[in-house]
Amino acid sequence: MPVCPPDDADAGERFLSVRGIEKRFGAFTALDGVSLEVHRGEMVCLLGPSGCGKTTLLRTIAGLERQDAGQLVAAGRDISGLPPQSRDYGILFQSYALFPNLTVADNVAYGLRNMKRQARQARVTEMLAMVGLDGSQSKYPGQLSGGQQQRVALARALAPSPSLLLLDEPLSALDAQVREHLQLEIRRLQKQFRITTLMVTHDQEEAMVMADRIAVMQHGRIEQFGTPAEIYRRPATPFVADFIGHANWLPFSRISGSQVTVGALRLEVRPEEAELQSGRLFCRPEAVELFATEDCANRFRARVVDRIYLGHRYRLALSADALPGQTLLADVSGDSHERLTALSAHDDLWVALPRQALRVFA
Repeated sequence: MPVCPPDDADAGERFLSVRGIEKRFGAFTALDGVSLEVHRGEMVCLLGPSGCGKTTLLRTIAGLERQDAGQLVAAGRDISGLPPQSRDYGILFQSYALFPNLTVADNVAYGLRNMKRQARQARVTEMLAMVGLDGSQSKYPGQLSGGQQQRVALARALAPSPSLLLLDEPLSALDAQVREHLQLEIRRLQKQFRITTLMVTHDQEEAMVMADRIAVMQHGRIEQFGTPAEIYRRPATPFVADFIGHANWLPFSRISGSQVTVGALRLEVRPEEAELQSGRLFCRPEAVELFATEDCANRFRARVVDRIYLGHRYRLALSADALPGQTLLADVSGDSHERLTALSAHDDLWVALPRQALRVFA
């Protein structure tokens, strides 16, 4: 029973609807009216800090927790009150959850007990080959590395061809190199077979690499739901802007129209950002322009006070007399950094904050 991709007509079709889900543990509200739509064949990541409600939401969808209010609909079927075994999903946990006394083959076959023996064996062989563990059928979990054990757990979750795959921080216990490899492997399988997937993670880089869309959560609510690019480039709230990536925050006061003051600087922002009279300007480090020419808007003098080597780029800390008490972060390529080495430690350079890169938050 192979995992089959849906027809093209299913692309973009709503598969899972989470409608106004509330969950309380005594006086603590873990989920506060959460609503979410997941398309068929899509991978959605629930991202946020510890205690934001992402794991509780996943467990509620799985039926391992019962919501206090709201509705869950999967493939047009109301599953709000169904027990876990009736919800047609596979689940992968951080802890592998393999049976140590069963072989790899028996672990993968655990959810296939209703299949005939020959079909079950063929399915186990197929799934282990899919996750790159062909030939490991007779081994026991204790004989495998952590990454291999998680591959077995993934094969077991996919073996019954569930309509929904739930991943609860499945890679956080692995070392960085294995984790990065499995991120790409899981994403490859998910895209190849168009498996509708909901994944919990606190790792923003993991979510950016793996997800079609990300739901950023905080205090039991979804702060923003969108593609990785939308969330990174156009964060909807200060929390999202600060949680995803790195950011410069500069307090401002408005002069008039699209002009604001930051310290002793007078800066231009986009007209659509010209509503608040005061607040904070947001700017990503990679948007800061070094060696700005005279025709650049929002240009001022600054000096490099620190630098960090990040492999494929450098992160600079800039100080400007016009921004007393503020440190400005700027990410630059190796080529730009080479130009900086020609400057002495006390030399200023022209930098600019492009108008299109500035966002205004209260």
